[in-house]
Amino acid sequence: MDVRAESLTGEYEEDTARFAALLRDGESFDLCSRELTPGKIRFRLWTLEGLTRPESFDKLVSALESCGASGAEPVRDAARFAGTALPAGQVKILSDFDALAAAVLSGCTAVFSDLFGRDALAVDLRSYPVRDSEEPENDKVMRGSRDGFVENILTNVSLIRRRIRTPALLAKRLAVGESTRTDVAVLWVEGRADAAYVRDLTERIASLRTDSLVLGHQSMAEALQPRGWLNPFPKLRTTERPDTAAAALLEGGVIVLCDNSPEAMLFPVTLFHFLQETDDFCFSPLTGTYLRLLRHLIFWLTMIVTPLWILVLNHADLLPDMLGFLIPHDPGDLPILVQLIVTEFALDGLKLASLNTPDVLASSLSVVGGLLLGDFAVTVGWLSPDVILYMAFVAIANFTQSSYELGYTFKFLRILTLLLTAAFDWAGLLAGIAVGVLFAVFNRTVDGRRRYLWPLIPFDGNAAARLILRLKKQD
Repeated sequence: MDVRAESLTGEYEEDTARFAALLRDGESFDLCSRELTPGKIRFRLWTLEGLTRPESFDKLVSALESCGASGAEPVRDAARFAGTALPAGQVKILSDFDALAAAVLSGCTAVFSDLFGRDALAVDLRSYPVRDSEEPENDKVMRGSRDGFVENILTNVSLIRRRIRTPALLAKRLAVGESTRTDVAVLWVEGRADAAYVRDLTERIASLRTDSLVLGHQSMAEALQPRGWLNPFPKLRTTERPDTAAAALLEGGVIVLCDNSPEAMLFPVTLFHFLQETDDFCFSPLTGTYLRLLRHLIFWLTMIVTPLWILVLNHADLLPDMLGFLIPHDPGDLPILVQLIVTEFALDGLKLASLNTPDVLASSLSVVGGLLLGDFAVTVGWLSPDVILYMAFVAIANFTQSSYELGYTFKFLRILTLLLTAAFDWAGLLAGIAVGVLFAVFNRTVDGRRRYLWPLIPFDGNAAARLILRLKKQD
């Protein structure tokens, strides 16, 4: 018989024995169980040592022990007892083993008593280990706030509430994962977000049937959108910046926070949202517009710069003298196409090596290693200096936006377009671009409501101007 699906019987001895068996009391060193008998009252407490504030637990024990010391008739109702006998704190009245076990495993303290009948208390005394809020490594700004999300969901909610001080900001907490019971929070501003959309997204998250969310937002995204993952375009947008999340909420968006993850998921999402940066709004509209247009131009070039170069080399005889510098003087021993493909993979190899290099050595090894490898490759004839130049531009330009997923999307499309151009000339270049456009048009995001190329498809002139240009903020 599955104890988790049952409710408490009201028999103190039987309920505590079954709950102890459910938690496998005595088999885990950090699961603490304590029995109190002040006067003729019996209490039994369970808590996880590393997730509970010791001083708060001591106050709870003192409050329970004082119940039998006065000699007065004890309160025989869980709700009244929690309101009169316990110190201030969040207390839930629960009546089934499953909910009580989930509360203990998330850091609450379960209190059983022969006073409560078929109920028990879950007292929130949680204190999770958490690092200090600091500026995210992958989403830095030249101007603006320097704080960032951490792995604690309550801290992340408070960072958003610090910026949006209105009772219209609502936060709903859910538990997802059969094994992990991970806390998930859905945040929106009532009156700005689409109520039907919020309800639909919340119901989809609550109905997820997955074993765990140990990988945070990525696990949830894959559970929400189990199909269409062969499309390389990212299905959701994330941020580690509270100011970016707050701005999205005020624009009518919905934020989903996942415990143990320092990233917030922003809904709904379109392709052009990935090319927005916080820095755009920290400068004047003119400077912000310049930065945004430059970001668009450079990033879109990363997809076609090497295929265009291959196309130029295929028609070198048609080039005017003023463009003769596009023809490599030392093409190397390998074909240019092979050199470009090899360099694409070599760049990713250097990234992986840099990630696994100790911090003390990472910066020096990544720079010196890249320079030495490039110089040696040119010296022995593997690579042309022109290939090093174009691939260096592609590698650096990829960081004009902060999404790794979008960067790899353009990398895959660039390699595909490169191969098609080498094989089919102009037709191959156009075919590669067309494939990328089709992938974007038919990409289904996690929310599935707004088109991925909105506001171009369907066209919305005002929205397009706001996303592509940095317009003056309107009240």
